[in-house]
Amino acid sequence: MMGLLLFSTIQLSWVDILDIVFVAFLLYRAYYLVKGTVAVNIFVGISFVYFLWLIVKNLEMRLFGNILEKFIDVGFIALIVVFQPEIRRFLLFIGSTDFQGIAKSILDFKINDQFAFPLDVQSLILACKTMSESHTGAIIVITKNSELAFYANTGENLQAKVSAKLIESIFYKNSPLHDGAILISNNQIKAAKCVLPVTESDSFPANLGMRHRAAVGITENSDALAIVVSEQTGHISFSKDGRLRENLNLEELKLLIENEFKS
Repeated sequence: MMGLLLFSTIQLSWVDILDIVFVAFLLYRAYYLVKGTVAVNIFVGISFVYFLWLIVKNLEMRLFGNILEKFIDVGFIALIVVFQPEIRRFLLFIGSTDFQGIAKSILDFKINDQFAFPLDVQSLILACKTMSESHTGAIIVITKNSELAFYANTGENLQAKVSAKLIESIFYKNSPLHDGAILISNNQIKAAKCVLPVTESDSFPANLGMRHRAAVGITENSDALAIVVSEQTGHISFSKDGRLRENLNLEELKLLIENEFKS
């Protein structure tokens, strides 16, 4: 009863409602930007620490509370340091988007559904087979929960249905799109010639090139999958969660991909 009385005394103006809408939209876009990346786990961890601090504070556990309070005090600086790549991507996204793109971003509340359009695994395998036999270098990124829109925007927009011939033609050595990665989402090649982050791991094998580094880099920072065909050896590699499996045969590659997209 007291709660209802308290709620009835709250007066919301149209400015307050607009304020709530703006905050909700910013939170949604922030989540959309980091969805499917390791930043989500970090955000969950920080949220857990904050709610733990609230509980400890209410229980008047002074020693533990003081420790957590100091952590909360420097939390803003820690957020800037921890989320530096995501903040940089967000600012780059805002700075490179025109008014039409901003309007589309505001209205686009679609969440990527990895099962909305079944992945044409057979076409991927066939393309990898042909490129492996001809020693055609390639890197293919397959999205899951995150569409990786920032990285798609670094390349050439295609929006084409996945097909073996198209993938082979993109990575043909004389093609203007062969230098970079293709990004596949919902069985569509969203973009080609995409620029990816590379891993900074000291344990990365020195004999592997930039395509393999980029494959590990993109899967370190997201839940995407990456396939690499080596130009030197023709060997096929598969990367997930920052781990690289090398020299796979076609059956092994097919099984790995199908296991990721089981309904």
